[in-house]
Amino acid sequence: MRLFDHSLRATLALALAGALAAPALAADPAVSTRNAPRSSEMSCLAEAVYFEAGGTGTKGEAAVAHVIVNRAESPKFPGTVCGVVRQGCQFSYRCDGKSDALANAERRERAYAAARAALSGAPDITKGALFFHAASAKPGWFASRDRVGRIGGNVFYR
Repeated sequence: MRLFDHSLRATLALALAGALAAPALAADPAVSTRNAPRSSEMSCLAEAVYFEAGGTGTKGEAAVAHVIVNRAESPKFPGTVCGVVRQGCQFSYRCDGKSDALANAERRERAYAAARAALSGAPDITKGALFFHAASAKPGWFASRDRVGRIGGNVFYR
């Protein structure tokens, strides 16, 4: 794990401390995030989950969130969640010319729940994955990566 001036998870855990009544609630997408503190890192992560994991279910959303957190902790990527999300066109929604508004309230709440859980230390179901793509895509350059598996309609790699 890469060390920052302040641990990413520790800093966010402090910011989120009042938002979680119990650790089990963090992973429950039914838990409302309406009144939760929305730090910039959580907002960036929720935005990416909203657009990159929409329609992939709770596990798919959690998996995408963990890939982004894993990247932020890797020396090969920017050292913050927002840095990872905003790095060029790594995530297709950032460069598609469409609105980046999180307009669907239900999807937005699920995305924030997944972001909160990942940033609060929920178990990484991707086992350290740094990459993913839609299962329907056939990107040739993933052949050189260690495949973790398919979760929620996406394929994950280390």
